[in-house]
Amino acid sequence: MPTCSRTIATEAALAPLAQALAAALPDRSFIAVAGDLGAGKTTFVKAFAAAVGIDPAEVVSPTFGLVHEHPTRTGMLLHADMYRLTGPDDLHEVGWQDAVARAKWVFVEWPERITAALPADRLDVVITIDSPTARTFTFTAHGPAHEAVIARLR
Repeated sequence: MPTCSRTIATEAALAPLAQALAAALPDRSFIAVAGDLGAGKTTFVKAFAAAVGIDPAEVVSPTFGLVHEHPTRTGMLLHADMYRLTGPDDLHEVGWQDAVARAKWVFVEWPERITAALPADRLDVVITIDSPTARTFTFTAHGPAHEAVIARLR
């Protein structure tokens, strides 16, 4: 599986990484975002949202709503947080299949909660806390649609 890592020193340095990702993703993308509490999963999604023309102030953690939809002129960003789920069987309660079908980009926080329901073709992003401000983002492509993303991010 192709992989690459990018380290950023501050949150401000996240914008260029998010812009590069937005330019590299295929039209229909599934991004599984993992990391410890406080790693910056929602902050990463906010930066991506800004890169595709969504006001980042509208992007909040979907921990309690589970799934938030953010329309753009070019497609919809689906932002989901699976932290409160016990497994993939809980997905039907949130209208998961319909929401994913409408989305251009699907970002899922805490994907390990629904491992069996993750698509085979996706981009995994693991955020590691290096210091109070620095983070390392490790991108791993699963499937052909996301392999080109790794090449473009390198």
